[in-house]
Amino acid sequence: MRADARRNYERIVSAAQEAFAELGPDAPLEEIARRTGVGIGTLYRHFPNREVLIEAVYRSSIEQLSQRAHELLEKHTPEEAFTIWLREQVEWVMANRSLATTLKAGMDHNTPTFMLCRTAITGAASAVLQAAQDAGAIRRDIEPRDVLRFGHGIGVACETTPEAAERLLAVTLDGLRAAPTDAQP
Repeated sequence: MRADARRNYERIVSAAQEAFAELGPDAPLEEIARRTGVGIGTLYRHFPNREVLIEAVYRSSIEQLSQRAHELLEKHTPEEAFTIWLREQVEWVMANRSLATTLKAGMDHNTPTFMLCRTAITGAASAVLQAAQDAGAIRRDIEPRDVLRFGHGIGVACETTPEAAERLLAVTLDGLRAAPTDAQP
């Protein structure tokens, strides 16, 4: 892809991500083109239909959330990175649930995008979890998929009551912390 076409693609995905977060997955494509500063034809050249655009936005947001886990591990202690990332996962679920539901309803779970997203997000959960477990901060009987289930569950439960998310997250983190006997490697 030429550099200018790549920039347009990325700007469209970014504008669509914002529009879908604000207006839901049925946000008008004309509005997304307007926010991007491109014509509707440019949007359709990159994304021939809404489903392709939703898939690109979902993939991009999962890649961002996954990359964030690795960034946090570079800047924070393992326990802090785990806690921050789990909190960001909850926020992601609350902000993107309708988009994810729309995409998953129409997508075969064996598509390259779905497999890529599953691998990326599981790898991110594994990275923050393993580091926190190795540091003795998180119980050893927790698995990466458990971390994703906790974040998803809290996000879904607090979709209409976001003020409860922090309390539920605190309770969950208390339950995930290693007891003194669990902290031994």
